[in-house]
Amino acid sequence: MRYLYDGPEHSPHLFLFAHGAGAPMTHPFMARVAKGMGERGIRVVRFNFPYMEAEKKVPDRQPVLLDAWRRAIEEHGGGKRVVIGGKSMGGRMASMVADEMHVRGLICFGYPFHPPAKPDQLRVAHLEQLRTPTRIVQGTRDTFGTPAEVATYALSPAIEVTWIEGGDHSLKGGLDRAVDCAVLFILGH
Repeated sequence: MRYLYDGPEHSPHLFLFAHGAGAPMTHPFMARVAKGMGERGIRVVRFNFPYMEAEKKVPDRQPVLLDAWRRAIEEHGGGKRVVIGGKSMGGRMASMVADEMHVRGLICFGYPFHPPAKPDQLRVAHLEQLRTPTRIVQGTRDTFGTPAEVATYALSPAIEVTWIEGGDHSLKGGLDRAVDCAVLFILGH
């Protein structure tokens, strides 16, 4: 796998960061988050899932995405060394391997609780039992999960949701605050 690195090479804090379904690791959102975290002393590692690396539009099936996560974790020292997370789909897939890989923590930027306009197609069952310390940073205008909707979900007590007022699925208008939340979470784990 190919990786992009931001932040100090010998930082004790390592964050593995995966992209969302429609944009690669070089997307401005990904670059801005990685740069912001790197400037605050976090070593950030970005990677593309196989379909994105092959320049395909349709995401790989879930087993392929999860295997990419496992590989990235192993290639960076194993779970005890890293905090993992991602944007939307990247964060969702990270949440599915976090407990298995015994990572230090999990950060999801814009978790896709359900597809837009399909609130009955929930993607939260595994979040009920999640044991890994988790921070979800979500915009209050995110069509993948609003504050009112998320308040009704039976999420694990290991999960803390931070709301970015006025933010959409890309946390527009609050991305700097989202980065600050992520950095504080990592420094504490």
